[in-house]
Amino acid sequence: MKLEELTRLYATRVDAALAKLLTETAGPSALLKEALEYSLLNGGKRLRPLLVYATGQALGADLIHCDKPAMAVELIHAYSLVHDDLPAMDDDDLRRGRPTCHKAFDEATAILTGDALQTLAFEALASDQQPAALAMVKTLAQASGTQGMVAGQMLDLQGEGKQLSLEELQRLHSHKTGALIRAAVRMGGLAAGASADVLATLDIYATALGLAFQVQDDLLDVKGDEATLGKKTGSDALLHKATYPSLLGVEGAEQRAQALVKQACDSLTNLSGEWSSLVELANWSINRNF
Repeated sequence: MKLEELTRLYATRVDAALAKLLTETAGPSALLKEALEYSLLNGGKRLRPLLVYATGQALGADLIHCDKPAMAVELIHAYSLVHDDLPAMDDDDLRRGRPTCHKAFDEATAILTGDALQTLAFEALASDQQPAALAMVKTLAQASGTQGMVAGQMLDLQGEGKQLSLEELQRLHSHKTGALIRAAVRMGGLAAGASADVLATLDIYATALGLAFQVQDDLLDVKGDEATLGKKTGSDALLHKATYPSLLGVEGAEQRAQALVKQACDSLTNLSGEWSSLVELANWSINRNF
């Protein structure tokens, strides 16, 4: 099956599971449920669930064993976007072509929506009955917190207006963007009962992919089309953020992205199995326009 078909299949599957989860866990506040649906069920690339499913399937996992980790990693990603868009963070008005959560509702609602999305991620994983569920909880917690995404967001805020080295920039993004991508791939491996050696190889793939994905994000902020992206471009420059194009130039950043994709794909040659979907996904990550 081609990547485009797989993407539709997996996105439809995880979206249905997420909608069901929101219905089953709805509390007394109709406003909160509305904000959760607005922020979570709004399209998007669904890259992280795709990585869970594609990795698990390549290793022989049943799709049903990939559902909870796929949901969980997307819930964490959605929470991070809601909070990232807040005025105290990146102060963005648009997300995927629509007003951001705090614009569509208000700041307090957006903060609580992010909080709820985060806790729902761990509720989903904790309700999983498979043997690897506890390892998945630990993986996602580490990727989300002080060893992963939150640490990267803090480094990002601290780096505004400063001239970072390439090493410092890579460290920032390996946490802010890369940690959840690594967690998604690892959880797909865990769903399949992968060995420690296989998980280590998958981590090499995911680390390179996460950086390549971020390099392309930086490039799109420079040369992307706002209508296609669904958000404003040029925000990195306005916030005086260090980016790969600002450090390497546009051409240098493009070459860096290509080298990272090659590294990611080369790592998969050490594994038995059919990995064409992850190879395609790596190549798509630097050729996408949104």
